[in-house]
Amino acid sequence: MPLISIQDNSPIAFVVPDGFRVYAIGDMHGRVDLLRKLQAMIRADVLEKRTSAVPTRNIVIYLGDYVDRGDRCQELIDLVLDDPIEGATTFHLRGNHEQKVLDFLQDAETGPEWIFWGGDATLRSYGVDIEDPRFGQEGWPWLQEEFRKRFPVRHLSFLENQQFSHIVGDYFFTHAGVKPGIPLLEQSPKDLMWIRKEFLNSDLDFGKKVVHGHTIVDDVTVLPNRIAIDTGAWRTNKLSCLVLEQDNLHVLQT
Repeated sequence: MPLISIQDNSPIAFVVPDGFRVYAIGDMHGRVDLLRKLQAMIRADVLEKRTSAVPTRNIVIYLGDYVDRGDRCQELIDLVLDDPIEGATTFHLRGNHEQKVLDFLQDAETGPEWIFWGGDATLRSYGVDIEDPRFGQEGWPWLQEEFRKRFPVRHLSFLENQQFSHIVGDYFFTHAGVKPGIPLLEQSPKDLMWIRKEFLNSDLDFGKKVVHGHTIVDDVTVLPNRIAIDTGAWRTNKLSCLVLEQDNLHVLQT
């Protein structure tokens, strides 16, 4: 699918620095099939830009939620680790679902809440099933230990070393959003991963335009103070990537 142009009718222009091209990828939730397709589109776009007379610095930003809900979470993390976009600098942000994985690895009592958010899909992708009779007999500590045994060290390192936000030019990238009234560099990790209504309902100027996922929208949505790009890939088959260059906005979608 070619680039789709979108409009930003904000009263002021938001730009990324000259010579930069940014690809921001929304919530993936175990849909490794869609991510493969989207990364192929990004590669094709990067290759096309290489023919330009002006060198371009390509930046790829994953906005988080690699895991849960979709059934191929382990494969998706392997893909991200083993098949990066050539010719691009990559930044991996942490979503609330990655945080729930880390929480469960440390505290088995967080298990019920994680399962509520779709953690059973992640467990199955690593070979652990909540339908296993041993779980019914031994409970959450057993499930935690089985998951620990199967969760690769490099996957743990990947989650632990993710950032909570990234800035390029006039854009602030994070998973969920920001708390209104708090300077961007003073935002708490919890808000950056979890905030919803307070952020979504705010018409404040956040200092930069916030690009976020976390809250599903029918299509990439551009508002004066934010851009929402979580198009619910795990259930809609539509994984979206926002492409920013100078003051131009485009979208790549599966």
